[in-house]
Amino acid sequence: MTMSDPIADMLTRIRNAQMRVHPAVAIPHSRVKESIARVLKEEGYIQDYEVIPEHPQPILRVTLKYVGDRRRRRSVISALERVSKPGRRVYVDKKNIPWVLQGMGIAILTTSKGVMTGQQARRLGVGGEVLCRIY
Repeated sequence: MTMSDPIADMLTRIRNAQMRVHPAVAIPHSRVKESIARVLKEEGYIQDYEVIPEHPQPILRVTLKYVGDRRRRRSVISALERVSKPGRRVYVDKKNIPWVLQGMGIAILTTSKGVMTGQQARRLGVGGEVLCRIY
């Protein structure tokens, strides 16, 4: 079955796993999804990720991060929102990179220099496609 928006599928799988307080979630692998997982790990939103080589397609296993004890456990991620969609791509230049919750969250962009946060893109002076917002 083909998927029209694999990045939205990844974000939905993470969101659903967090609602059920699962320790990890398995996602079909792609390089863009792996780059998004790398950014999430660098920013402290997930514990870890790994690529599991399987046939016919590798799997990206994302280990989720929670705070609190067993009864009051809640996810580090409050919200995952897809910004640019297949029907409506959202591109920004370096001056219009969005702030998420006045700097408390992150926007993930795909740029000519790779997938990075909005803050890193501002520092490098590049714009690109806004993939999602996370806080």
